[in-house]
Amino acid sequence: MDQFKQISTFVDVAARGSLSATARAEGIAPAVISRRLDALEARLGVKLLQRTTRKIALTTEGIAFLENCQRILQDLENAEAQASERSARPSGHLSVSAPAGFGRQIVAPLIPSFLAEHRDVTVTLNLNDRVVDLIGEGVDIAIRIADLSDSSLIGIKLADNQRVVVGSPEYFRKHGRPTTTDDLSRHNCLAISSAGSQRGWTFRQAGKSVTLKVGGNMVCNDGAVLHDWALAGKGLAWRSMWEVGKEIESGTLETVLDQFSAPGNDIYAVFAQRQHLPLRIRVFVDFLRRAFAEENYWKK
Repeated sequence: MDQFKQISTFVDVAARGSLSATARAEGIAPAVISRRLDALEARLGVKLLQRTTRKIALTTEGIAFLENCQRILQDLENAEAQASERSARPSGHLSVSAPAGFGRQIVAPLIPSFLAEHRDVTVTLNLNDRVVDLIGEGVDIAIRIADLSDSSLIGIKLADNQRVVVGSPEYFRKHGRPTTTDDLSRHNCLAISSAGSQRGWTFRQAGKSVTLKVGGNMVCNDGAVLHDWALAGKGLAWRSMWEVGKEIESGTLETVLDQFSAPGNDIYAVFAQRQHLPLRIRVFVDFLRRAFAEENYWKK
């Protein structure tokens, strides 16, 4: 019981961003919260949180441990819900937010199948590329492709998100293939723009993630346009596997620089709170995880 309390306290502190906020929520003294965290770190033999009088920050070990703990607590809640709600069926309205491209290509086609399984649920799918305010905008669940090192977010990982550099066979016949990241300076790189600035491409070099500024004669704020330009042989694009897996499988796009591929911003379901999630949210998350786990799903 003590171990479980330590873990749940750690997750709550990470979510709220402070020991005092967690203590107020439980109606106890901050010192009690601090002792639980000390005991947890002592038992594990690692530092999970860097604590000062003004703020806390997760360590690298703490980030990895948090993800596992969130999954364990979510699984426990699901098990309890299944035991107490055997006769219950998910019902009500579900508001879902997703990035425009990912939502259109990946999430939207799954909605009819989900609703066929859960006929008492209705869904609103909002597609946009801004970060929505879940509470302020009444969103039940947001699908995000992001680094969730921001401990204020509560998320469940749905799938890995690998990014690759791709070009068409025609482009490679005309311009050759880059074999190192330095070679990108001699290629037409189709970059995406965001908020008026051009995003770099991230690679793994010498054990570290490095973001490189690339150059080309065409920039766009819509990933689907970059995808089309790459298919048309206009240059190289740095895209996610969910966007280009089908074309790589068919041979209309080919990857380069795979040995420098860096871990991507993975795909998460994000909630405003972890506790007492309605059954319709839990079954939707489980539905997405099962779908994304299918072999060759991203190449369909």
